[in-house]
Amino acid sequence: MEKSTDKTAILMKRLQETEQEQMLILSICTALSSIVNKEEFDAVVNGTVKDNFLFDDFILTSSNEDESEYQIFYQSSNKNTDLKDYVLNDGFFNLCLDSADTVFFDLTKDQKNPDYIQNIHKKGFKNAIGICLPHTKGNRNALFLFFKNAKTFTRESNRVLRGIAAQLSITIRNIKMTEEYESNLVELKKLKSNSSTNNQDRTEIKNDGFYGIVGNSDAMQEVYELISQVASSNATVLIFGETGTGKELVANAIHHLSQVSNNRMVKVNCASIPENLIESELFGHEKGAFTGATEQRIGKFEQAENSTIFLDEIGELPLELQGKLLRVLQEKEIERIGGNKSIKINARVIAATNKSLHKEVAEERFRSDLYYRLNVYPIPIPALRDRRGDIEVLGNFFLEKHSEKIGKKINGFSKKILNEMMANAWPGNVRELENMVERSVLFAKEDRIREMTFPEIFIKTSETSKTEFQIKTLQEVEKAHILKVIKKCNGRISGPQGAAFLLGLPSTTLTSRMQKLGIKKEHFLD
Repeated sequence: MEKSTDKTAILMKRLQETEQEQMLILSICTALSSIVNKEEFDAVVNGTVKDNFLFDDFILTSSNEDESEYQIFYQSSNKNTDLKDYVLNDGFFNLCLDSADTVFFDLTKDQKNPDYIQNIHKKGFKNAIGICLPHTKGNRNALFLFFKNAKTFTRESNRVLRGIAAQLSITIRNIKMTEEYESNLVELKKLKSNSSTNNQDRTEIKNDGFYGIVGNSDAMQEVYELISQVASSNATVLIFGETGTGKELVANAIHHLSQVSNNRMVKVNCASIPENLIESELFGHEKGAFTGATEQRIGKFEQAENSTIFLDEIGELPLELQGKLLRVLQEKEIERIGGNKSIKINARVIAATNKSLHKEVAEERFRSDLYYRLNVYPIPIPALRDRRGDIEVLGNFFLEKHSEKIGKKINGFSKKILNEMMANAWPGNVRELENMVERSVLFAKEDRIREMTFPEIFIKTSETSKTEFQIKTLQEVEKAHILKVIKKCNGRISGPQGAAFLLGLPSTTLTSRMQKLGIKKEHFLD
């Protein structure tokens, strides 16, 4: 009977210890989850974390994206660590990445450790504990705890450390995202300041338009503002809008306002070049690279050196070429077909499309990584039906242009024609309007345009088109997304394989959101 009582007591004690560990893990994770910068991180590390692990130094390391080198992200004993690169396979960092468990290091045995480890050893540290943090989007991370006496790191410490590892990885990502956002914000303010100082007269709308773009509506004023903000930088720009909205004019305006405006902008229409020739057109080829290559050809990217290259209809680029274009954008270098050396290039890229690249990505016709690389600075161009206040201005502009070209003196439009122009849908946008005005000038028999033939528009309706887009509330979208992630995780909420980890949220926060959104187990479990 006594033995049974003893077993019960031992079991109860273990349960209490387990509960205490879980409470400690939850407490530390909660503190880490709200951190957005290194100052806040330092306070938690040297407070709650150090009180529980009793370490003498705490170092977080993080690899670069291609996992060839790594840097010290944070060190508790040295807040001014430089961003020195260390080789990944240094017998220290890579050992953690290759291990599923914590790794014990004896600093007294290996004299080939990286310099920051050697400096720590010189201070009297003998032991280190390393652990690879769970992988999130971005870089691989490893944590090292240093001790003068490793006995202070117990089995309980190991369990707690593994329990907070996932949140540590998420916290690193949050800090990096904050630093990147603040850096971009500073750069944007700088660009705005430069733009307003150096280009005060550039945003003024004249009768002949904004660098060839005609229109005074609020929608176009926003476009002009976006152009002025990005023009002086070297950022990649993605211009998107329906066919005929004037995407090439926007690209021209950006180039003319840029620091390389004295150089010729190189233009490529990705839809007009045969698929088997587009690689040679973009990157060039060496003599003899293929049948018919009788001489060396310099590609468009090389032609655009120290200038701008405009890739029109980028959505028509074949999938095979999309990967090569991504490499050019990332590495800033090309290889000619048949060549064996890389050529560095310095060309500012502006791309344009009349397709929804987001939809093309979803339907696997366009690479997501290329889309995100192009979509650094998006500029949406409004359809003509969304800027009807510009229709009369544009009409008169084209009337004057084509009257002079044809040699007729036309003074304007009748009120009836103006009303009809304002009411027309203009599926071809500004290009269609110009063609209609030119045709009317050709057929005009008086000094005013009194007749204009508007083509009928045939729209094929189907059940699919009626239901293709449905307006949903943000809560409905959030609920659907959370359910999709939970189903992907087979109903698991917490842990490294859980939905909370994938969503970048503490499991308690996700559970709370699920309750508010009315998500129950029967919604995601069969």
